[in-house]
Amino acid sequence: MSVFERWLSLWVALCMAAGIVLGHVFPDLFHAIGAAEVARVNLPVAILVWAMIVPMLMKIDFAALGEVRRHWRGIGVTLFVNWAVKPFSMAFLGWLFVGLLFRGLLPADQIESYIAGLILLAAAPCTAMVFVWSNLTKGEPHFTLSQVALNDTVMVIAFAPIVGLLLGLSAITVPWGTLVLSVVLYIVVPVIIAQAWRGRLLAAGGPARLAATLSTIQPLALVALLATLVLLFGFQGEQIVAQPLVIALLAVPILVQVYFNAGLAYVLNRISGEAHCIAGPSALIGASNFFELAVAAAISLFGFQSGAALATVVGVLIEVPAMLSVVWIVNRSKGWYERGRRVTS
Repeated sequence: MSVFERWLSLWVALCMAAGIVLGHVFPDLFHAIGAAEVARVNLPVAILVWAMIVPMLMKIDFAALGEVRRHWRGIGVTLFVNWAVKPFSMAFLGWLFVGLLFRGLLPADQIESYIAGLILLAAAPCTAMVFVWSNLTKGEPHFTLSQVALNDTVMVIAFAPIVGLLLGLSAITVPWGTLVLSVVLYIVVPVIIAQAWRGRLLAAGGPARLAATLSTIQPLALVALLATLVLLFGFQGEQIVAQPLVIALLAVPILVQVYFNAGLAYVLNRISGEAHCIAGPSALIGASNFFELAVAAAISLFGFQSGAALATVVGVLIEVPAMLSVVWIVNRSKGWYERGRRVTS
C-alpha cells in the first residue's frame, strides 16, 4: 500500500472540509457545476466516476463472466439483503430515529417527509460507486459487474412497488430518465471504454502491458474519488452550514442502515462459505445507495424543498465516507472471515 493510500482517511476528511468551505465561500461556482446535469445526473461527477471505475472494469474478461454462476450463494445473499431486507429495515429505522427518538429535535411538519426520503434512498441499490468499493477490497470484478447488472434489472421491476407499499402510495412516479441515463453513463459507457482500452493494451503488449497500465492509472482513480468528495460537499456547503443539526440527525439512521446491511451480507456470505473476494462486494452492494435515483424520485414526489429531498441529499453526503469505513472493516477482518468460513465445493 502506498503512502497516499495509507493516509486515505485523512485525505477524505480534508476533502470533505474543503468542499464545505469552498461551497460556502464560492456558492455561485458550485451552483454552476451542480447545474451541469441531465435528468438529475451531474455530468462532471459522472466523468469523475468514469475515472474511478474504468481501471476496475479493465480487469474484466467477458469470456470469464460465465464463471460467476459458481458464486450462486453470494448472488442469493446480495439479492436477499438488497430487496427483502434493506428497504424494510430503513422504514423501521426511519420510524425509530426520525419518527420517535429525534422527533422533538426536527421540524414537526417534515417528519413524515424525512422518513419517506430515507425509504427512497434505501430502495435503490448503488450502480456506479460499488465498482470503486469492490476494487478497494480486492473484490472479484466479474461478480461485482454481474450483481450491479442484476440489481439494475430488478430495480426496474421492484422499485416502484416497494416504495409504493412502504410510503402507502397507490402510484409512484419513477424518474425513468434518471434511471436509464445513470445505467448508460455509469455502466454501459465505462464498460465500452474499459474493454476497448483493455483490448488495445493486450494487443500491443499482452498481460504485462495491461498490468503496467493499471498500476499507473490506479492512483488517478483515488484522486478522482477525492475530487468527487469535494464536489458533493461543495454542492451542499450552504445547506450543511444552515442546517447542521438536521443533517446530523438524518445521518444517524442512514449510518445504522449501512453497517447493518453490510454486516448482514458479510456474515451470511461467511456462513454460506463464499470466498472473501465475493463477500466484500456483496456487503458493499448491500450497504450503498443509488442516490441519483433517490434524489430525483424525492423531488418528483415531494418537491425540491421537501424534507424527503433533504434526506436523500444527506445520503449523498455520507455515502463516500461511510462506504470507505465499510471497506476498511472488510479489509481488516479478512483473517477473521477466512478462519470461520465454511468451505464449500
